[in-house]
Amino acid sequence: MTRALLSAIVLLLAVSSARAEELTLDGQFTQGGLVFGKTLPGATASLDGEALRVTPDGRFIFGFGRDHAPRATLTVTVPGGAVITRELEVAQRAYDIQRIDGIKKDYVSPPEEVLARIRADAAAAAEARTADRPESDFDSGFIWPATGPISGVYGSQRILNGEPRQPHYGVDVAGPVGTPVMAPANGVVTLAHPDMYFSGATLIIDHGHRLSSSFLHLEEILVQVGQRVKQGEVVALMGKSGRVTGPHLDWRMNWRGERIDPALLVPPMPKSE
Repeated sequence: MTRALLSAIVLLLAVSSARAEELTLDGQFTQGGLVFGKTLPGATASLDGEALRVTPDGRFIFGFGRDHAPRATLTVTVPGGAVITRELEVAQRAYDIQRIDGIKKDYVSPPEEVLARIRADAAAAAEARTADRPESDFDSGFIWPATGPISGVYGSQRILNGEPRQPHYGVDVAGPVGTPVMAPANGVVTLAHPDMYFSGATLIIDHGHRLSSSFLHLEEILVQVGQRVKQGEVVALMGKSGRVTGPHLDWRMNWRGERIDPALLVPPMPKSE
């Protein structure tokens, strides 16, 4: 091997190593997945042309919704102007689809007199998720907010009388009324609603960078809007409020307008003793 060729190889390895340090990604590259990125301080980043919030030390997050396309483009511009482009492959998932016919219309569609209430509930929840705090409370990592049998999974959907309904965007954990519900990560409370039509007592905790957790069908909310909470802190009690058939916790997560699968961020559910 000539000295010139050896020098070229060493230079190539050095450039590759430097480039690897400029951008690292960790997370679930799948529909419903959340990805944690790390780049150089002072860098900027965008996903499919939409700017991402980047911390001063170069950390950022992004996620993929339930029906995200098979590909996405991440662009990072590091100090000095160099541009790194990553074409990301997003794994496509198969969801549990149930078809049920012969259901009474009043059960499938809510009565006209409650539509205004439903719209007001949706607006309040959407407003609570617009918080765009620079704090990266998600650095705490995530734990299950409650433990118990999983009775519903992310992405499942029912087709009632031939009409597709909204997919289920969370993970359901069954348990008795009054079971403590813990904050899965650090954050700030942005919604504490005592009684929404569909979701009953509803709590939303913002984890920073427009990543949030929602907790539905609660019996009681123990925190208030603006309160900072720590991972593992009891924030509510499990219930059966709203339109449900039994007591459980419906845990959902949003990153911006994308619905994230919470089960992808936590270890397997501990087995009951």
